[in-house]
Amino acid sequence: MNNEIKFLIDTLTKNLVLRVMTDFGISIKEALDAVYNSQLYDKILDLETGLYYQSAGYNYQLLHKELVEGKL
Repeated sequence: MNNEIKFLIDTLTKNLVLRVMTDFGISIKEALDAVYNSQLYDKILDLETGLYYQSAGYNYQLLHKELVEGKL
């Protein structure tokens, strides 16, 4: 994974964590756990899905669905 892709993933992850904290009213630790342990995060790390270069809003819709419904 090159530095550009790593930067995109890190930035996306930061944005997802902030949105989870805000929308669910949870701590940063809880939000980090939610994001890093999600199915979506595994898919973001799979470069073949292309999710790492999609918008934070698009990815958050998927993550929110997973967190609320328990699946993607």
